[in-house]
Amino acid sequence: MQRITRLILFLTLVLVALVGSQAPVFAEPGGTSICDPDGVQSSGAIYRICMPDGPWNGDLVVYAHGYVSPLEPVGIPEDQLTLPDGTSLIDMITSMGYAFATTSYATNGLAVVDGVQDVTELVSIFRATKGEPEHVYLTGPSEGGLITILGIERHPDVFDGALSTCGPIGNFQKQTDYLGDFRVVFDYYFPGVLPPSPIAIPDEVMTDWEDVYEPAVRAAIAQDPYATEQLLRVTRAAVDPTDPASVEKTVLGALWYNVFATNDAIDKLGGQPFGNQHKLYFGSDDDFALNLGVQRFQADPQAKATIQEDYQTSGDLQRPVVTMHTLLDPIVPYWHEPLYRQKVMGSGAAFQHINIPIPRYGHCNFEPEEVLAAFAILVFRVEGDILDVSAALPDAKAQQRYQELLHRYGTPVMP
Repeated sequence: MQRITRLILFLTLVLVALVGSQAPVFAEPGGTSICDPDGVQSSGAIYRICMPDGPWNGDLVVYAHGYVSPLEPVGIPEDQLTLPDGTSLIDMITSMGYAFATTSYATNGLAVVDGVQDVTELVSIFRATKGEPEHVYLTGPSEGGLITILGIERHPDVFDGALSTCGPIGNFQKQTDYLGDFRVVFDYYFPGVLPPSPIAIPDEVMTDWEDVYEPAVRAAIAQDPYATEQLLRVTRAAVDPTDPASVEKTVLGALWYNVFATNDAIDKLGGQPFGNQHKLYFGSDDDFALNLGVQRFQADPQAKATIQEDYQTSGDLQRPVVTMHTLLDPIVPYWHEPLYRQKVMGSGAAFQHINIPIPRYGHCNFEPEEVLAAFAILVFRVEGDILDVSAALPDAKAQQRYQELLHRYGTPVMP
C-alpha cells in the first residue's frame, strides 16, 4: 500500500510538472526534502539533488525540464518545480521516499545535446554522492521528452525506464520544417504583422512579443477569419473543433516557437535549418497563388547534418519506454509518434515501446488517470510490479478509464 500511495502522489506531481495545469489536490505530504547545495556540472550546468528526510525507497527520479527561452539566464527553472499553489515539487517527491535530481542544462533554448549529456552525468553524480539507486526513471515533456528518448536510447546502462510525453521524437527535421512552414504561410496570409524575416528574427520582436506582437497577431486573426482558416488548412495545425478559442492558442503557440527559437537554433545547429524551396503547399482555395507568393528559403547543409547526427532518434531501445501524446497537439504534432514507432519496429525493439494516444486538443494536455496509467505500465515493464491505483482516482469514470488503458496495453490490474 505504501508503494501504491507513493506512485499515486508521484504521478500527480509529474502531471502538474508536464502540463502546468490544475490537478487533483492531495493532502500535503508530511516530510520535507534535504537538498544539497546546488552544484555545477562539468558542462557548467547547475544541478540539484534532494533526498527524503525519512527512508529512501531506492528509486531515483530524474526530471528533464521543458523548453526555456534563450533570453532567460541559465539556471534551474524554479517555475517548473512549483505547483500552482506554491507547493514545492521537490518536497512532494522526496516526502514520498523518492530521490530527486534535475539540471538546468548547460544552455537554454535548444538544449537537447547538452540536456542528454547533463541528465546522464547527473546520475553519475548521484551515485558518487548518495549511492546506487535501485531504479532510475527519466521523465520529461516536450523538449524534455526528446531528451528523455535520446537519453534512454544512448544510455540504457544508466536509465531503467523512461516516460516521454509530447516530444518531437519522430523526426526533428520535420518538426523544424513544421514551425517554419507555419510562419511563412502566416506571413503570406497576414503580411506585415510580424517583421521579417522568418529565418532571422529581429530582437525587438522577442523583447516586445507580449506587449506588441502577440496582440497584433490576435487582432489580425480575429479580423480575418477566412485567412485564418486558410492558414490552418494549409499547415494542418491542430485545433479543437468544439472550442473556437483553440484557434488563437494554436496560432500564437506555433508563432511563439518561431520567434523565440529560430535565432538560437541557427547558432547551435551551425546554420539555418528550414528549407522550403521545393515544398508544395496545398489545401487552400488558391494553391497556385499561395505557392507563387509564399517566401522561399534554402536550408544550410551543415544545419541539416547536425540535426541528423545529434537530434534524430534511432528507435533502438534496450529498456522499456512509454510515450504519450495528444492527437490534436498544435505545437509538436502527433505524427511524431507513428514515425517513432516505425523506427522502433525497424530496430527490432517493438516490445520495448508503448505509445498511448490521447484523443484531446493541446500540448501535453493529459488527465490524471492517463498519466497514472502510463507510469503504471512503465513500472510493470521495468519491475514486474502490478499496481492498483484506481481506488484513488476521483470518480468511477476515471477509474474505468485507468483500467481500460492498462488492459489495452497488456498490464494486469490488481483485483
